[in-house]
Amino acid sequence: MNKIKEVVYDEHLHFEHEHWMSELDFWESELKSFNNRLSELVTRWTKKEVLKQLEHFQNEFILHGSVIDDLKETIEEHEASIAGHNLTGNKSLDVALVKRHFEFREKIDKQRKIYTDLKKEFFRFLSKYM
Repeated sequence: MNKIKEVVYDEHLHFEHEHWMSELDFWESELKSFNNRLSELVTRWTKKEVLKQLEHFQNEFILHGSVIDDLKETIEEHEASIAGHNLTGNKSLDVALVKRHFEFREKIDKQRKIYTDLKKEFFRFLSKYM
């Protein structure tokens, strides 16, 4: 049986990095908006149960902001690796770089789901208490 090898080009990975960075920038913007909503709600509610939920979301948003920073840093490191590889004149990347990229893609996909679930939970909360 013959194995088919796929060639992965620097520009394809770079394009995906740019897409991820845009998505992460958008998430950061959303988190700022969500934190503004939390600030509004803190002034409206004094019930302990509501304040406890507000604190939960505040903690989740802080945590997710930290995850975003880590993801951006990883992307920047990978971009630096690609740039270094580019200097060699090769158009395709080595197996280790591509493997790291594919693993990171899975990490982004998982984080996207976590973030989407958090947003759904937050919007349900807002519809109840806004």
